[in-house]
Amino acid sequence: MHASVFPRLHVITDSLDVVRGAAQPGVAVQIRVKTTDAQAWALTVAAVRLCREAGALCLVNDRVGVALAAGADGVHVGADDLPVEAVRRVFGPDAVVGATCRTPEAARTAVAAGASYLGVGPAFPTSTKDGLPPPLGPEGVAAVAAAVPGTPVVAIGGITAERLPLPGVHGVAAVSAFVADPKGAVAQFLAVLS
Repeated sequence: MHASVFPRLHVITDSLDVVRGAAQPGVAVQIRVKTTDAQAWALTVAAVRLCREAGALCLVNDRVGVALAAGADGVHVGADDLPVEAVRRVFGPDAVVGATCRTPEAARTAVAAGASYLGVGPAFPTSTKDGLPPPLGPEGVAAVAAAVPGTPVVAIGGITAERLPLPGVHGVAAVSAFVADPKGAVAQFLAVLS
């Protein structure tokens, strides 16, 4: 997917209510479920249907098998998941494959291995996920993005509409910003990102 049409807003969730409120053109919904594969698959099947109807991209975090089985548009893998080159082999050339990176070197390696886009962060302090390294700050995220021109970089970690725009990045991803009012939050983010 060409960078100019790749979604600038990534909504990370395990809630179909959030999917319903957030799914629209210009949005990628990332399903991140920390329970069983069976529960993740059931949620993803429903999310894929909602996203297709709304014109949104549907990705699955970490779980390559769930993404394939549910017919998602792709997957996002972190450092402890399958390597990008293995995911690309399984998904083929047209699927979206995202990778988490924190350094310019890791970014270049992931793109060379076949990553479609990169998730870079945490950009700011966040309490959404435990065990994260220190925040990179906007400058750190921009430095990673500068290492891979032409590849969409999505900043994650402590992202709020008030902290945008961020220099040098294609888009942003967030979790907690969309819990209370997904539709309103998406509208606010898209207004700032456009």
